[in-house]
Amino acid sequence: MLLCFSAASFAQQVKGTVTDTATGMTIPGVNILVKGSTANAATDMDGNFTINAKQGDVLVFSYIGYASIEVAATGSTLNVKMKEDAQLLQEVVVVGYGAQRKKDITGAVAVVDGKKFENRVTNQLSSLLQGQTAGVQVTSNGGKPGGSFNVRVRGTSSITAGSDPIYVIDGVITSDTRALNPADIETMSVLKDASSAAIYGSQGGNGVVIITTKQGKSEKPVLTYETYTGFQTIWKKIDVLNADQYKDLQMERGLGTQPGFWDQYNQNTNWQDEVFRTGTSNSHQVSLSGKSNKTAYYLSGSTLNQDGAVRTSEMHRKTFKVNLTQEVTDWLKVGTNFNYVDYKDVDVSDNTAAGSGGVILGVLNTPQNIGIFNPNGTYTSNPFQNWENPVSSTDAAQRGYRSQRVFGNVFGEINILKGLKFRTGLGIDHSNSSYSYFLNPYTTSYGIAMKGISRYNTNLFNYYMFENTLTYKLDVAKHSFEAVAGTVYQKSAWESSELEKRGFAGDGIPTPNAGATIVNATARKDEKYNSSFISRINYSYDDKYLLTANFRADGSSVFGPQEKWGYFPSVSAGWRISNEEFLKSATAVTDLKLRAGWGLVGNDNITNYAWYQRVSAGSNYPIGGVIQPGNYPANIENQNLKWEASEQINVGIDVALFNNRVRFSADAYKKTSKDLLLNVPLPRTSGFDSALMNAGAIENKGLEFQLTTVNFDGEDFKWSTDLNISFNRNKVTNLVGQKLNQGGIAGRGDAILIQEGQPVGQFYGYQWGGVDPATGNVFYIAKDGSSTFNPTDDDKRNIGNANPDFTYGITNTFSYKNFSLNVFFQGSQGNDILNATRFDTESMIDAKNQTTAVLNRWQQAGDITNVPRVSTDGSTNNSRISSHYVEDGSYLRLKALTIGYDLSKTVLDKIGLSALRLYATGENLFTITNYSGFDPEVNFGGTSTTVLGIDYGTYPQTRNIIFGIRASL
Repeated sequence: MLLCFSAASFAQQVKGTVTDTATGMTIPGVNILVKGSTANAATDMDGNFTINAKQGDVLVFSYIGYASIEVAATGSTLNVKMKEDAQLLQEVVVVGYGAQRKKDITGAVAVVDGKKFENRVTNQLSSLLQGQTAGVQVTSNGGKPGGSFNVRVRGTSSITAGSDPIYVIDGVITSDTRALNPADIETMSVLKDASSAAIYGSQGGNGVVIITTKQGKSEKPVLTYETYTGFQTIWKKIDVLNADQYKDLQMERGLGTQPGFWDQYNQNTNWQDEVFRTGTSNSHQVSLSGKSNKTAYYLSGSTLNQDGAVRTSEMHRKTFKVNLTQEVTDWLKVGTNFNYVDYKDVDVSDNTAAGSGGVILGVLNTPQNIGIFNPNGTYTSNPFQNWENPVSSTDAAQRGYRSQRVFGNVFGEINILKGLKFRTGLGIDHSNSSYSYFLNPYTTSYGIAMKGISRYNTNLFNYYMFENTLTYKLDVAKHSFEAVAGTVYQKSAWESSELEKRGFAGDGIPTPNAGATIVNATARKDEKYNSSFISRINYSYDDKYLLTANFRADGSSVFGPQEKWGYFPSVSAGWRISNEEFLKSATAVTDLKLRAGWGLVGNDNITNYAWYQRVSAGSNYPIGGVIQPGNYPANIENQNLKWEASEQINVGIDVALFNNRVRFSADAYKKTSKDLLLNVPLPRTSGFDSALMNAGAIENKGLEFQLTTVNFDGEDFKWSTDLNISFNRNKVTNLVGQKLNQGGIAGRGDAILIQEGQPVGQFYGYQWGGVDPATGNVFYIAKDGSSTFNPTDDDKRNIGNANPDFTYGITNTFSYKNFSLNVFFQGSQGNDILNATRFDTESMIDAKNQTTAVLNRWQQAGDITNVPRVSTDGSTNNSRISSHYVEDGSYLRLKALTIGYDLSKTVLDKIGLSALRLYATGENLFTITNYSGFDPEVNFGGTSTTVLGIDYGTYPQTRNIIFGIRASL
């Protein structure tokens, strides 16, 4: 009896109810823990709970979207009230020329929070965007260190004027982000529809990515050091013919049949092993941030060195950043955000044939029968074709690119009256870059023939932006107003020069001054001006009914005198249904908002002076036996050249359930780009082949879905999921009756045809029929359905589409005590790839080495195979651009997996640190795909708007393993 009495005294059931402080509504699903114990419970659907606790125990109540609270168990019944987390409710999203509460946004705006970046180690901004938000398709053009990438916000919307979004980094507009250090990024906002991007007018037609870098926040200074080391490898190799198999193939073609010929080619060099390597990377970053005496500061410096997985490819980047904000008085604030970047890289040639120095095709096409060097020290060549081996393409020439860049702004803010603020700012982007190349006159056949080659190119870019805006905010009863008005002036100036000389007596001086013959010497200057007036009104009534209206007028120097100004309005509205009385009792619904918007945005990304009748030099004439300089008209004048405009309609819904434990957004949109800036054919009697005009239209329409869930939120174990999926359909609706051929493949012609009724990125060629067992030749399916060995151009048809049916990303984040695990999958479904590499590795028309696929080639009458016979005359009839080379490019890739461990506070106190994290990251650890090439995530066309989904010896993505440490004081 004494023991039972003692137990009852020290352990009892504590019951109670948890309610919302503001509304008095009960809260289901609240986690309740006994501090220092394993006892736990959760509230039921009516907000009630029961938990075993002793008198004096501290109960911890926590729930997503609410501030945690601790309550002492002083009795058997508790009534607990919880407040919503104000920070979550008031989450601010940076939009054009201002910021809004996330719950008040009526346009299609996606936010990628900087906290997600801490779980990733990346050198490229593209990696932070890829797969993170619906409606944004990021395609890496290859795996080069510092390589380029394509970003499409809701599809391709232009043909000539570009389809990449603009980037606004701390208020400075740019199109080049590779110099940005991703570790400095705080948040990214993607303005996807016209109702949100119209404030950027002429530059917002392809979407806007607003990047905000880190600022000082805490009163205590925080010093952070982070370092990591990584290793990169090509994740896949392709089987090619060995030395004996290559010899048999060439003798079948009638080459090298004389006795003893192959005795001099007795090597067996695996060129993939020679050129592909384990690349390394290392990074160091130091940052200091804080806020004191009304001064907020963030300073950082970093170095990054990366040696690529392809021999001699490398990238080096040094950055320094300073963000300062000073509250001078209660009415004046000044600040600056500046970056300095010193960027260098060494490129390797890809996307071209082995005979033109293409390294990737070189490792496949170079015979294994030869070594790297001849006995005299020169690089070996293909026995039957005079082009050097791929090690020559990587090692023979000295080359390098360097860019030094300063970009940022200074600004001042004046609080004129209550609610009225004036901001002025000056932004700059200055870069000075150079490229040098030297091929000595000794070690390569081409260098010997040219007696050495030296090139030196320079580029200077200066950009200035001067902004002045007034912002007025007013809250009256249930009405809330915000108005923005201002002016923006922009100037861009380019200077470039190119110099090439040949004829070198030696290799001691690699610069052009040592060459004897000038081959090329040019220099040019360009300027562009933009002047704009901007305005926006935000209105909210009773936190239920929301309205946003934008208007921008843009003037640009690239358009004709009659059409310099373009006008870009937009309007969007929102209805927060969750704040209506009829939904107040729906406790599961935290937020429910409907959105709809319409707007116009523009595009002026074309050649400077495009509307002028320009004159080009170089048409020299012999007069009296003496060559006299001459000029010729370069293009026809078009004084009516105007903006390319994009009209967009968007409807969406935002839902938050169970106090933000489940958040879901869906959008449907239609985007029509009209008055495309297009080169239209002209009658030859005009003296010109074509002229840049406003003609044609492209339509994009699609659906986007974004889901975030908190699956488990215990004291020790937490699990959350982010999922997004996007569907976009692209179609050229008007091309003024013409057809545009794009994507030329060496020896095969153009692979892409742009035409009305079809998407941009449509492959165009012949329908493969098969290999004739009698002759070993390929037959094709003609337009009338018959078989033919000699198809005509009329027999060509659409044979594939580079655009995916949908793209998606899935991120799962787990944590258990001090351990964390982040797993990120990214994929593309339904897109085709034209594997143009196979034209050079399976056609058997010349002396290039081939893949082992040709071991199954036709060799005698009756052979049943899908690989034709060898060609002895170099004919491409059996390897035309056809459906045979179009493959399914769908893939699912484990893009990143990060395991981390944060040391406990007890350990940190002993070693004098405030935080210490150890982590390991794997990138591209595995890929599920049916694509037979090196990698499905490549694009031969680089940043081209129209050439999509072609692989022609493109530098593949790599598998990366990274180990790092981050420590803070």
